Amino acid sequence: MRRRLASGKGQYISKGGRITLIKSTLASIPIYLLSLIRIPKAVVCSPKEEGGLGIRKIDLLNKALLGKWVWRYAYEKDNLWKTVIGVKYGQEGCGWKTKEVCGSFGVGLWKDIMKEVDWCWENIDFKVGKGNRVLFWTDKWCGNEALAQSYPQLFTLAGHKNAKICEVWDSSMGQGGWNLRLARDLNDWEMEQIGDMLNLLRTSGLLFEEDSVRWKWKAMEFMGLRGPTKF
Repeated sequence: MRRRLASGKGQYISKGGRITLIKSTLASIPIYLLSLIRIPKAVVCSPKEEGGLGIRKIDLLNKALLGKWVWRYAYEKDNLWKTVIGVKYGQEGCGWKTKEVCGSFGVGLWKDIMKEVDWCWENIDFKVGKGNRVLFWTDKWCGNEALAQSYPQLFTLAGHKNAKICEVWDSSMGQGGWNLRLARDLNDWEMEQIGDMLNLLRTSGLLFEEDSVRWKWKAMEFMGLRGPTKF
């Protein structure tokens, strides 16, 4: 605080400007801690006179900052911290997220972060490249939900329910096409469903780039935030 209000700089700032600068500095102090640990709502929302921070909606900011680590784990590549977390807790979903954290000793930090995984992944979908890290039926990559949710009857017929997209794409079919490898021939009343799904998949295919994730929509606008990468 003294460095920011050093006499060499502070002499040109009005009293109102100094008050604004002090408030800005005080408000930014808890950001680092909020991104690592869950702060009790009673503490952050209580009036300053009662020992709290007196900041409204800080619990939502805390939730968003914790959730940002879920996003970073999926989005970032080859970072040391991500490697360490992945080795310690194990990975699932083709390496996009860690397994559920169990135990009570030495896991508190990441365990708290993983409490935000559900709402984060509701707002994340996949940008398909090679298709070797995205599951065809159960990942959300085409439309607003997973194909298994949109077409549950077809999913029950799938011969390989955990197939990756690259395993369903058949490059030998002219310019490429989808080979669903269903367990049996379709009945007449199921043909409409397969037609709808293939129509949905019509503009999809494989690219030569790596699979990646993207933030689906501006879910952070309720806090004045534009997205998980711009906190």
